[in-house]
Amino acid sequence: MNNFTKSVAQKLSKLSDAQIEKLFSSVTSQRDTLSSIIESLSLGLIILDGNYKLLLINKAAERCLPFRVRPLPKNESSKIWELIGDERISEFLKNSFDKKKYSGGEEFSFQTSGGSVRFVQLSLSPLVKDEKLDGCILAIRDITEQRNQEILLHRMESLAGLTNLAASVAHEIKNPLGAISIHIQLLQKAIKKARESDGLLPDEKFLEKYIGVVNDEISNLNKIVMDFLFAVRPISASFELLEPNPLLQKFADFFAPEFSSKNVDVKLDLSSQNTRLMLDQKLFREVVVNLAQNSLSAIQDKFKGKKGGVFEIHSAFKDNKFVLLIKDNGAGMSEQTLSRVFEPYYTTKASGTGLGMTMVYKIIKEFSGDIQVESKEGEGSAFIISLPIPQTDKRLLTYEEKKEEAL
Repeated sequence: MNNFTKSVAQKLSKLSDAQIEKLFSSVTSQRDTLSSIIESLSLGLIILDGNYKLLLINKAAERCLPFRVRPLPKNESSKIWELIGDERISEFLKNSFDKKKYSGGEEFSFQTSGGSVRFVQLSLSPLVKDEKLDGCILAIRDITEQRNQEILLHRMESLAGLTNLAASVAHEIKNPLGAISIHIQLLQKAIKKARESDGLLPDEKFLEKYIGVVNDEISNLNKIVMDFLFAVRPISASFELLEPNPLLQKFADFFAPEFSSKNVDVKLDLSSQNTRLMLDQKLFREVVVNLAQNSLSAIQDKFKGKKGGVFEIHSAFKDNKFVLLIKDNGAGMSEQTLSRVFEPYYTTKASGTGLGMTMVYKIIKEFSGDIQVESKEGEGSAFIISLPIPQTDKRLLTYEEKKEEAL
């Protein structure tokens, strides 16, 4: 196209009015066709000039990004990041342009005006003209459906595991039902025998004995059913792409005063690397605060309010996963407690419900993560949580590398 334009420019003075009119009509038609193609793309495209101001934007891009003003005013003189209503996206664009670094695919989430969460992937490329940077191309993919499908698939996989759980519950229910059936039959036989003889009911202690067993077994059945319902009840998670380290700092700032008042030191060692994970902020807070409160209780059991207790939070990135270590130097757990720590209604506290650690386990599984625990009596406990990183391409390319690709 550039060669064609140069050739036409050289011969323009030699063309007749009719030829110029025909050429203009042809160029206009090609431009309109190109414009229609760009507008019809499901991929959002934004073309920026050298000052990162809008040159062109298609409808898909307007739909995908959270702009401050809609519709976008014509001849907009603001830089692109000044038009974006989401702080994280705006900051990402500004930093990328300031450093002339271009990303192969950064993911973001934001809440729409309707209250739903949208996931988008942004890709930046330099606009090269005559081997010089002449602007930037911003591509936006709406990956909301893809992310929602991944969440749905994970939940379906979790539901598939209920088959084994249901079989286990059915086995547990058989024993109490068998005991209830036997003792009711004994009662029926005793009552029938009494009616056939003197018509008097059996001795009161005899009745209480069997009725007491029936009531106990009914209580056992009720507990089994309640545990099952708690285990299978789905967690209502509203996922967003969030940076975990700032959230961990925020959570620690919340409970640190309580720890300090009880002579417990809180130590944070958070990775300098930043990334975004698929998280529900409220549920993530519930996990950290629950583990923190358990640690505080274990530390108090050991140190009795004296100094020496330490609670630690460490974060790191390993094998494309975010690894969170939460540990303490408290009383630790026995082997029996360690083996049952995530079971519903299992607790070693007099006032505990036994549901906190089960909820922690369920939330981490809802996040498609994994949680492990290590503990020794008298030495402390450590919980290791690993969460998957959704981004597949984390490398940032410099302008020079991108220019080589473009050329």
